[in-house]
Amino acid sequence: MLSILGFLTIIVFLSLILTRRLSVLLSLIIVPVVFALIGGFGPKEIGEMILTGIRQVAPTGILLVFAVLYFAIMIDTGLFDPIIKGIINLAKGDPLKITLGTAILTMLVHLDGDGTATFMITITALLPIYKRLGMNKLILPCIVALSAGVMHLVPWSGTLARALNVMKTDPAHLLIPVLPAMAFGILWVLGVAYWLGRQERGRLGIVHLDYDHQRELSENQRQIRRPQLFWFNAIFTLLLIATLILGLVPPAALFIMGFAIALLVNYPSQAEQRKRLQDHAANVFSVSVIIFAAGVFSGILLGTKMIDAMALSMVAVIPKEHAGYLPALVGVTGMPLSLVFTPDAYYFGVIPVLKTAATHYGLNSIEIGRAAILGQMTTGFPLSPLTASTFVLVGLSEVELADHQKFTFKWALGTTLIMTFIAILTGAIHI
Repeated sequence: MLSILGFLTIIVFLSLILTRRLSVLLSLIIVPVVFALIGGFGPKEIGEMILTGIRQVAPTGILLVFAVLYFAIMIDTGLFDPIIKGIINLAKGDPLKITLGTAILTMLVHLDGDGTATFMITITALLPIYKRLGMNKLILPCIVALSAGVMHLVPWSGTLARALNVMKTDPAHLLIPVLPAMAFGILWVLGVAYWLGRQERGRLGIVHLDYDHQRELSENQRQIRRPQLFWFNAIFTLLLIATLILGLVPPAALFIMGFAIALLVNYPSQAEQRKRLQDHAANVFSVSVIIFAAGVFSGILLGTKMIDAMALSMVAVIPKEHAGYLPALVGVTGMPLSLVFTPDAYYFGVIPVLKTAATHYGLNSIEIGRAAILGQMTTGFPLSPLTASTFVLVGLSEVELADHQKFTFKWALGTTLIMTFIAILTGAIHI
């Protein structure tokens, strides 16, 4: 019964947001509450589950709020203006060069494993160029999502941290065997960027891009630029990212302190500080409120044990004679399941069950972890409505989540299928 309710919760949730009958925010809250009530859980129990879910996402919520504020301040100061200028000079109005440059830039930026920071940097830098050329507005978030997805296999990303924890192993055993698959995934993404760019070149041609980023700035934007502090901001941001990667300071605390220092140094006047916060308040609110709504969703699914029931039912449908296909099945389904499972729910709820099942069937359980990271909240995280950074991506790109999912899904699934196939060929996972 719980398993059925769980799958119905997810199906109804996805149906409502994809058909736009209900907003993502309201769907994340209302749908799980309704199905929990149908399952016989009382208001008090549901309330406790909601609070538990919110407590679990609170550190992430705090991190994203201050990360958004920090990079918003860096954008205000003009830290990323040279990146925009460099890409414009190299691309010279060629949509094909723009799309390839988008993929390469995103992969480099995402070496820090932080989706929110990557999306803020790349989308903010490139969106004005896409607009000026008249390119399809869905291509930018698509390429950024694909590039960040395949690079999310870096061992310091949140997804890999969860996988390493659950599998009780180290990167050498989990990640190194799938590096060839990751390399082919990168080539696939570059191929997709080339294909989309070639289509846009055929549609638009090579446009004479008379675009001077400084000239395009409004008077207010020019006033808040801080070119004299460029090197301070650049070095400070690199130190912040390095500290994040090395794990020297908890991420939420790191960005709280980083934001405070950046705001004080760049805008010492309290009037200026208030204005910066007011200008970014709407973006911060939209990100933070979705995070806590996602906490409601995951809290109820975990608290009602729907997640456990769904995991057990998935294992139950696999006949013993087909058990050898389990790792490959995990790899193939990982990306689509990112749309319905939070990373915590999947890696701490589903993977332990699949790991135990693999051991029961005489399989090497580490292969379950290798298969999972090929798509589950790696290539899949920039499309998932349960990932807060996804809303940063679509919000900054000025597109709807449903449109982004429809446009990008096939390419993201292709990335996972290619990587799974290569992982099988190279023996990282067996069938």
